[in-house]
Amino acid sequence: MTSLETVIRNIQNVKVIADSISLNQYIALDLSVLNHNLAKESLADSANFEKYIESYLTLNNSQVAYGGYNEERNLYKRSTIFKDEETEERNIHIGLDLWIKAGTPILAALDGTVHSFNFNAGFGDYGPTIILEHHIENHTFYTLYGHLSLDSLEKIEIGTGFKKGQQIGSLGDSAVNGDYSPHLHFQIIKNIGAKVGDYPGVSTKSELDFYLDNCPDPNLLLKIKS
Repeated sequence: MTSLETVIRNIQNVKVIADSISLNQYIALDLSVLNHNLAKESLADSANFEKYIESYLTLNNSQVAYGGYNEERNLYKRSTIFKDEETEERNIHIGLDLWIKAGTPILAALDGTVHSFNFNAGFGDYGPTIILEHHIENHTFYTLYGHLSLDSLEKIEIGTGFKKGQQIGSLGDSAVNGDYSPHLHFQIIKNIGAKVGDYPGVSTKSELDFYLDNCPDPNLLLKIKS
């Protein structure tokens, strides 16, 4: 059977952010531990974080900043959901982040149905989250949309169908999205197991091989960069 990675690589014209924004308005953003300039920024505070993103977009004459797949970040040290006294630190991001203003329309990447949804409340968590289930060429897989607005969850139920490119919700602000600058966390998941309305978006080093295999690079589908 053709691998899921090959299947999604062959799908064209996929967008999860407002279709009116062309890909030439996207700019890569490095939030990794290798970006030493971040040490000068107070990104633990959501207001400062949002100012940093807005300034970065303005400087680069862009509307969307993207990146983060397989990226080791210090950003998660501020929240105990990624590390407590007894567990290994989770600090390697396994989805793709798209940073843009709150209220931006979020689109279904592909035809699918709602597998589950939840308000993952808490400092550093996803906030409102929708997971869609897809069936393509004998593959069943899932796409996760995190950091949405609360009203994105109001008119859906399990089994609700969406067409590729149809709006499924909008981006939330820091009051509901886990206290981040507004952005979409987009993730592809092969085997979701028993998870409902949630799935890890950040991995430990020891589990990274598993999660990189189970969660392919979203850019294979979105093709933001070559």
